[in-house]
This record gives sequence, C-alpha cells and structure tokens, in this order.
Amino acid sequence: MKPRISMITLGVRDLPAAIHFYESLGFPRMESPPTVAFFTLNGTWLGLYGREALAEDAQVSAEGGGFPGFALAHNLASEAEVDQVMAQALAAGATLVKTPQKVFWGGYSGYFKDLDGYLWELAHNPFAWIGPRDD
Repeated sequence: MKPRISMITLGVRDLPAAIHFYESLGFPRMESPPTVAFFTLNGTWLGLYGREALAEDAQVSAEGGGFPGFALAHNLASEAEVDQVMAQALAAGATLVKTPQKVFWGGYSGYFKDLDGYLWELAHNPFAWIGPRDD
C-alpha cells in the first residue's frame, strides 16, 4: 500500500451546521448528495456525514466521548496566520482549546474544537513547511 490519506470523514450531529462551519472557514465544497458533504483539501477530501449513519456504515457504535485519540492539523506559513485562522475558526463557532503559543519544539500552535468536538491544531513550524507555497 502506498501511504496516503485520500479522504477524512467526520461523523457529525448536525450536517447543515457542520457544512456552514466549514464553509465559513473557506473550505471549498464540492457537489454532493444531500446526506453528505465533500470539501477539497489540496490533494485530499474532507467528508461530513451523519454520525449515526457513519457508525452504521462502519458497523460500530455511534456512542463515544472524551478524547478521540487524534487531531487534525493545518500548517500555516507564519505565527500571524495561525492567529488569523484561529480567530476565523472561533468566529465560525469553534471552541478554543489551547490559545496559540510558542511550543516546546520551537514552533507556534494552538487548538480548537469544531462543532462536533473534533480537535484541529493550527501550527507554524519554522523548521519545515508542510503545504503549498505561493512563491
């Protein structure tokens, strides 16, 4: 298997609210059926699907709580961009988990939760860039 992630699907409690949240962050929505939403992510997709339906599809319980054991990350080109995107996420309805700050590994990062409690890290790594460059 070639290592890559083609799509991340999040099980959400309120699909229209989740769609609005991610559209407010500027995620480009693709055409999709009314029971699911897809967004392009520069080489991968983000899917939003009803939590119960996603659990049923995977044949697992939809019950869950606490820390899910992972976080999604969005790397940015500067500390100022981290602060800017954090403000945008909070304005869209995200919950602040960790204020952006200098971190032990020499970078700058903070965390928010989306409407369904999924953790997102916003980070600037001055030692390596992971993402598209404008230049």
